[in-house]
Amino acid sequence: MTANAFDPASASIVIVTYNRSHLLTGLLSSIRAMDPKPGRVVIIDNDSADDTTEVVEGFRADIGTEIVYRRLETNTGGSGGFSEGMRTAYELGSEWIWLMDDDVEVLPDGLAKMGRWSRRFKSIQGRRYDYDGSEFYWQYRIAERMGIPIPFAPSEFDTAGYREMNSGCFEGMFIHRSIVQQVGLPDPRFFIYWDDQVYGWMASRLTTAVIVDEFVLRRTREIRQWDMGIRHLNASSNAYRYYIMRNRAFIKHYYRTHGVYNPVLFGLGTAATFFKELIRLVFVERTVRGTSNLFRGLRDGGRIGRDRSWRPMPVLEEV
Repeated sequence: MTANAFDPASASIVIVTYNRSHLLTGLLSSIRAMDPKPGRVVIIDNDSADDTTEVVEGFRADIGTEIVYRRLETNTGGSGGFSEGMRTAYELGSEWIWLMDDDVEVLPDGLAKMGRWSRRFKSIQGRRYDYDGSEFYWQYRIAERMGIPIPFAPSEFDTAGYREMNSGCFEGMFIHRSIVQQVGLPDPRFFIYWDDQVYGWMASRLTTAVIVDEFVLRRTREIRQWDMGIRHLNASSNAYRYYIMRNRAFIKHYYRTHGVYNPVLFGLGTAATFFKELIRLVFVERTVRGTSNLFRGLRDGGRIGRDRSWRPMPVLEEV
Protein backbone atom coordinates (compact mmCIF):
# COMPACT_ATOMS: atom_id res chain seq x y z
CA MET A 1 0.00 0.00 0.00
CA THR A 2 1.41 3.39 -1.00
CA ALA A 3 1.46 6.38 1.31
CA ASN A 4 -1.46 7.96 -0.54
CA ALA A 5 -3.58 4.83 -0.82
CA PHE A 6 -6.89 4.69 1.04
CA ASP A 7 -6.94 2.38 4.04
CA PRO A 8 -10.48 1.11 4.74
CA ALA A 9 -9.53 0.47 8.35
CA SER A 10 -9.02 4.21 8.80
CA ALA A 11 -12.74 4.83 8.21
CA SER A 12 -15.64 4.65 10.65
CA ILE A 13 -19.28 4.37 9.66
CA VAL A 14 -21.45 6.41 12.04
CA ILE A 15 -25.13 5.40 12.28
CA VAL A 16 -27.84 7.27 14.18
CA THR A 17 -30.91 5.22 15.05
CA TYR A 18 -34.14 5.66 16.98
CA ASN A 19 -36.84 3.00 17.44
CA ARG A 20 -36.23 1.43 14.02
CA SER A 21 -34.43 -1.79 14.83
CA HIS A 22 -35.90 -3.48 11.74
CA LEU A 23 -34.22 -0.88 9.53
CA LEU A 24 -31.00 -1.00 11.55
CA THR A 25 -30.94 -4.76 11.02
CA GLY A 26 -30.94 -4.24 7.27
CA LEU A 27 -28.15 -1.68 7.42
CA LEU A 28 -25.94 -3.81 9.66
CA SER A 29 -26.56 -6.80 7.40
CA SER A 30 -25.37 -4.75 4.43
CA ILE A 31 -22.22 -3.72 6.32
CA ARG A 32 -21.55 -7.38 7.07
CA ALA A 33 -21.59 -8.00 3.30
CA MET A 34 -19.25 -5.10 2.46
CA ASP A 35 -15.86 -5.65 0.88
CA PRO A 36 -13.81 -3.90 2.11
CA LYS A 37 -15.24 -3.10 5.53
CA PRO A 38 -14.56 -0.03 7.66
CA GLY A 39 -12.34 -0.19 10.71
CA ARG A 40 -15.34 0.24 12.99
CA VAL A 41 -19.05 0.98 13.10
CA VAL A 42 -20.21 3.60 15.61
CA ILE A 43 -23.91 3.28 16.48
CA ILE A 44 -25.65 6.11 18.33
CA ASP A 45 -28.97 5.04 19.82
CA ASN A 46 -31.24 7.97 20.65
CA ASP A 47 -32.77 6.21 23.67
CA SER A 48 -34.82 3.72 21.64
CA ALA A 49 -37.64 1.90 23.39
CA ASP A 50 -37.54 -1.14 21.07
CA ASP A 51 -35.03 -4.01 20.81
CA THR A 52 -32.23 -1.93 19.27
CA THR A 53 -29.70 -2.94 21.93
CA GLU A 54 -30.37 -6.63 21.37
CA VAL A 55 -30.09 -6.20 17.60
CA VAL A 56 -26.70 -4.51 17.93
CA GLU A 57 -25.38 -7.17 20.28
CA GLY A 58 -26.53 -9.85 17.88
CA PHE A 59 -24.23 -8.48 15.17
CA ARG A 60 -21.05 -8.15 17.23
CA ALA A 61 -19.79 -11.66 16.63
CA ASP A 62 -20.05 -11.86 12.85
CA ILE A 63 -20.24 -8.38 11.33
CA GLY A 64 -16.52 -8.51 10.60
CA THR A 65 -15.50 -5.21 12.18
CA GLU A 66 -15.57 -3.46 15.56
CA ILE A 67 -18.90 -2.13 16.82
CA VAL A 68 -18.92 0.85 19.18
CA TYR A 69 -22.40 1.29 20.66
CA ARG A 70 -23.53 4.42 22.51
CA ARG A 71 -27.02 4.52 23.98
CA LEU A 72 -27.97 8.09 24.89
CA GLU A 73 -30.10 8.93 27.91
CA THR A 74 -32.57 10.95 25.88
CA ASN A 75 -33.59 11.46 22.27
CA THR A 76 -31.33 14.21 20.95
CA GLY A 77 -32.68 14.07 17.40
CA GLY A 78 -30.63 13.40 14.33
CA SER A 79 -28.52 16.49 15.02
CA GLY A 80 -27.54 15.39 18.51
CA GLY A 81 -26.98 11.83 17.37
CA PHE A 82 -24.64 12.81 14.56
CA SER A 83 -22.81 15.22 16.84
CA GLU A 84 -22.18 12.44 19.37
CA GLY A 85 -21.33 9.95 16.63
CA MET A 86 -18.81 12.24 14.98
CA ARG A 87 -17.28 13.06 18.36
CA THR A 88 -16.91 9.37 19.17
CA ALA A 89 -15.37 8.49 15.81
CA TYR A 90 -13.04 11.48 15.96
CA GLU A 91 -11.82 10.66 19.47
CA LEU A 92 -11.21 7.06 18.38
CA GLY A 93 -8.78 8.39 15.80
CA SER A 94 -10.78 7.79 12.62
CA GLU A 95 -9.26 9.43 9.55
CA TRP A 96 -12.53 9.22 7.62
CA ILE A 97 -16.06 9.42 9.02
CA TRP A 98 -19.02 8.16 6.96
CA LEU A 99 -22.37 9.35 8.32
CA MET A 100 -25.72 7.69 7.65
CA ASP A 101 -29.22 7.21 9.04
CA ASP A 102 -30.61 3.77 9.81
CA ASP A 103 -32.97 3.75 6.81
CA VAL A 104 -30.33 3.00 4.18
CA GLU A 105 -28.19 0.05 3.18
CA VAL A 106 -24.60 0.27 1.99
CA LEU A 107 -23.77 -1.25 -1.37
CA PRO A 108 -21.08 -3.97 -1.06
CA ASP A 109 -18.37 -1.91 -2.78
CA GLY A 110 -19.52 1.42 -1.33
CA LEU A 111 -16.47 2.08 0.81
CA ALA A 112 -14.09 1.15 -2.00
CA LYS A 113 -15.86 3.66 -4.27
CA MET A 114 -15.63 6.44 -1.70
CA GLY A 115 -12.03 5.57 -0.98
CA ARG A 116 -11.04 6.08 -4.60
CA TRP A 117 -11.96 9.76 -4.29
CA SER A 118 -10.28 10.25 -0.92
CA ARG A 119 -6.91 11.01 -2.52
CA ARG A 120 -8.37 14.15 -4.15
CA PHE A 121 -11.08 15.45 -1.82
CA LYS A 122 -11.82 15.67 1.89
CA SER A 123 -15.59 16.21 1.91
CA ILE A 124 -17.36 13.76 -0.36
CA GLN A 125 -20.98 12.84 -0.96
CA GLY A 126 -21.89 9.66 -2.82
CA ARG A 127 -25.14 8.94 -4.63
CA ARG A 128 -27.94 6.61 -3.56
CA TYR A 129 -30.83 4.68 -4.99
CA ASP A 130 -34.31 5.48 -3.73
CA TYR A 131 -36.66 2.93 -2.20
CA ASP A 132 -38.04 1.95 -5.60
CA GLY A 133 -34.60 1.55 -7.16
CA SER A 134 -34.66 4.86 -9.00
CA GLU A 135 -31.76 7.28 -8.94
CA PHE A 136 -32.27 9.74 -6.08
CA TYR A 137 -31.57 13.40 -6.84
CA TRP A 138 -30.01 15.25 -3.93
CA GLN A 139 -29.98 19.06 -3.93
CA TYR A 140 -26.25 19.48 -3.56
CA ARG A 141 -26.04 23.24 -4.06
CA ILE A 142 -27.61 26.05 -2.08
CA ALA A 143 -28.33 29.67 -2.89
CA GLU A 144 -25.91 30.79 -0.21
CA ARG A 145 -27.31 34.16 0.85
CA MET A 146 -30.86 32.77 0.89
CA GLY A 147 -29.82 29.63 2.78
CA ILE A 148 -32.00 27.29 0.73
CA PRO A 149 -31.31 24.43 -1.71
CA ILE A 150 -31.32 25.05 -5.46
CA PRO A 151 -33.87 22.42 -6.58
CA PHE A 152 -32.84 22.38 -10.23
CA ALA A 153 -29.05 22.28 -10.03
CA PRO A 154 -27.80 20.05 -12.88
CA SER A 155 -28.06 16.35 -12.08
CA GLU A 156 -25.88 15.03 -14.90
CA PHE A 157 -22.17 14.33 -14.51
CA ASP A 158 -19.50 14.86 -17.13
CA THR A 159 -16.32 12.84 -17.59
CA ALA A 160 -14.84 14.36 -14.43
CA GLY A 161 -17.28 12.22 -12.43
CA TYR A 162 -18.07 14.82 -9.78
CA ARG A 163 -19.71 18.17 -9.15
CA GLU A 164 -18.67 20.74 -6.59
CA MET A 165 -21.18 21.28 -3.80
CA ASN A 166 -21.66 23.87 -1.07
CA SER A 167 -24.05 21.85 1.08
CA GLY A 168 -24.08 18.51 2.86
CA CYS A 169 -26.27 15.58 3.79
CA PHE A 170 -25.70 13.36 6.80
CA GLU A 171 -27.18 10.49 4.84
CA GLY A 172 -23.87 9.64 3.23
CA MET A 173 -21.43 12.46 4.06
CA PHE A 174 -17.86 11.09 3.92
CA ILE A 175 -15.54 13.56 5.61
CA HIS A 176 -11.90 13.69 6.67
CA ARG A 177 -10.95 14.32 10.29
CA SER A 178 -8.91 17.41 9.35
CA ILE A 179 -12.11 19.11 8.17
CA VAL A 180 -14.02 17.96 11.25
CA GLN A 181 -11.28 19.42 13.42
CA GLN A 182 -11.62 22.82 11.76
CA VAL A 183 -15.43 22.93 11.51
CA GLY A 184 -16.15 21.33 14.89
CA LEU A 185 -18.97 18.91 15.63
CA PRO A 186 -22.46 19.11 14.10
CA ASP A 187 -24.60 21.45 16.16
CA PRO A 188 -27.02 19.40 18.34
CA ARG A 189 -29.22 22.47 18.91
CA PHE A 190 -30.83 21.96 15.49
CA PHE A 191 -32.36 18.67 16.74
CA ILE A 192 -33.52 17.90 13.18
CA TYR A 193 -33.28 19.72 9.83
CA TRP A 194 -30.78 22.15 8.26
CA ASP A 195 -27.93 20.83 10.45
CA ASP A 196 -26.26 18.89 7.64
CA GLN A 197 -26.72 21.68 5.09
CA VAL A 198 -24.98 24.13 7.42
CA TYR A 199 -22.21 21.64 8.22
CA GLY A 200 -21.59 20.87 4.55
CA TRP A 201 -21.61 24.59 3.75
CA MET A 202 -18.95 25.27 6.37
CA ALA A 203 -16.86 22.34 5.10
CA SER A 204 -17.06 23.72 1.55
CA ARG A 205 -15.53 26.99 2.78
CA LEU A 206 -12.44 25.05 3.88
CA THR A 207 -12.03 22.50 1.11
CA THR A 208 -13.40 21.54 -2.30
CA ALA A 209 -16.52 19.56 -1.39
CA VAL A 210 -17.95 17.28 -4.06
CA ILE A 211 -20.76 14.91 -4.91
CA VAL A 212 -19.37 12.02 -6.96
CA ASP A 213 -21.05 9.88 -9.59
CA GLU A 214 -20.85 6.74 -7.47
CA PHE A 215 -23.85 4.85 -6.14
CA VAL A 216 -22.99 3.74 -2.62
CA LEU A 217 -26.28 3.67 -0.67
CA ARG A 218 -29.84 2.44 -1.09
CA ARG A 219 -32.82 3.83 0.85
CA THR A 220 -34.87 1.13 2.59
CA ARG A 221 -37.85 3.19 3.80
CA GLU A 222 -40.69 4.25 1.54
CA ILE A 223 -41.79 7.88 1.84
CA ARG A 224 -44.97 9.31 0.35
CA GLN A 225 -44.12 11.71 -2.48
CA TRP A 226 -45.63 14.13 -4.94
CA ASP A 227 -44.22 13.57 -8.42
CA MET A 228 -43.42 16.96 -9.93
CA GLY A 229 -42.20 15.45 -13.20
CA ILE A 230 -38.45 15.90 -12.88
CA ARG A 231 -38.34 16.19 -9.07
CA HIS A 232 -40.25 14.78 -6.10
CA LEU A 233 -41.56 16.44 -2.95
CA ASN A 234 -41.62 14.15 0.08
CA ALA A 235 -44.18 14.01 2.88
CA SER A 236 -43.17 15.61 6.16
CA SER A 237 -44.45 15.78 9.76
CA ASN A 238 -45.51 18.42 12.24
CA ALA A 239 -42.17 18.13 14.05
CA TYR A 240 -40.28 18.69 10.81
CA ARG A 241 -42.44 21.67 9.95
CA TYR A 242 -41.65 23.27 13.30
CA TYR A 243 -37.89 22.73 13.11
CA ILE A 244 -37.67 23.71 9.44
CA MET A 245 -38.81 27.20 10.41
CA ARG A 246 -37.29 27.50 13.88
CA ASN A 247 -33.85 26.41 12.73
CA ARG A 248 -33.63 29.19 10.19
CA ALA A 249 -32.50 31.23 13.20
CA PHE A 250 -29.46 28.97 13.67
CA ILE A 251 -28.54 29.38 10.01
CA LYS A 252 -28.82 33.14 10.50
CA HIS A 253 -26.41 32.99 13.44
CA TYR A 254 -23.88 30.91 11.50
CA TYR A 255 -24.14 33.29 8.56
CA ARG A 256 -23.55 36.26 10.84
CA THR A 257 -20.51 34.52 12.32
CA HIS A 258 -19.04 33.93 8.86
CA GLY A 259 -19.93 37.35 7.50
CA VAL A 260 -22.38 36.32 4.77
CA TYR A 261 -25.70 37.30 6.33
CA ASN A 262 -27.91 39.50 4.14
CA PRO A 263 -31.24 40.19 5.88
CA VAL A 264 -33.20 40.79 2.67
CA LEU A 265 -31.99 37.73 0.78
CA PHE A 266 -32.15 35.52 3.86
CA GLY A 267 -35.68 36.73 4.53
CA LEU A 268 -36.63 35.76 0.99
CA GLY A 269 -35.17 32.30 1.65
CA THR A 270 -37.25 31.99 4.82
CA ALA A 271 -40.41 33.03 2.96
CA ALA A 272 -39.66 30.52 0.17
CA THR A 273 -39.20 27.80 2.79
CA PHE A 274 -42.54 28.66 4.39
CA PHE A 275 -44.44 28.51 1.10
CA LYS A 276 -42.69 25.30 0.10
CA GLU A 277 -43.99 23.70 3.29
CA LEU A 278 -47.51 24.94 2.52
CA ILE A 279 -47.26 23.32 -0.91
CA ARG A 280 -46.04 20.12 0.71
CA LEU A 281 -49.05 20.10 3.04
CA VAL A 282 -51.58 20.62 0.26
CA PHE A 283 -50.18 18.49 -2.55
CA VAL A 284 -48.35 15.69 -0.69
CA GLU A 285 -50.30 15.32 2.54
CA ARG A 286 -53.64 16.56 1.18
CA THR A 287 -54.41 18.74 4.19
CA VAL A 288 -54.04 22.28 5.50
CA ARG A 289 -53.66 21.13 9.10
CA GLY A 290 -50.18 21.65 10.44
CA THR A 291 -49.66 25.28 9.49
CA SER A 292 -49.64 26.21 13.19
CA ASN A 293 -46.31 24.37 13.52
CA LEU A 294 -44.81 26.59 10.83
CA PHE A 295 -45.92 29.71 12.69
CA ARG A 296 -44.65 28.32 16.02
CA GLY A 297 -41.30 27.66 14.42
CA LEU A 298 -41.13 31.21 13.07
CA ARG A 299 -42.03 32.62 16.49
CA ASP A 300 -39.44 30.60 18.40
CA GLY A 301 -36.85 31.18 15.71
CA GLY A 302 -37.36 34.91 16.01
CA ARG A 303 -36.53 34.70 19.70
CA ILE A 304 -33.39 32.62 19.03
CA GLY A 305 -32.31 34.97 16.25
CA ARG A 306 -32.35 37.92 18.67
CA ASP A 307 -30.16 36.13 21.23
CA ARG A 308 -26.84 38.00 21.06
CA SER A 309 -25.22 35.56 23.52
CA TRP A 310 -25.49 32.73 20.96
CA ARG A 311 -22.20 31.16 19.86
CA PRO A 312 -21.44 28.56 17.14
CA MET A 313 -19.92 25.14 17.84
CA PRO A 314 -16.21 25.44 18.64
CA VAL A 315 -13.40 23.91 16.61
CA LEU A 316 -11.89 20.71 17.98
CA GLU A 317 -8.55 20.03 19.56
CA GLU A 318 -6.49 17.46 17.70
CA VAL A 319 -6.35 14.09 19.50
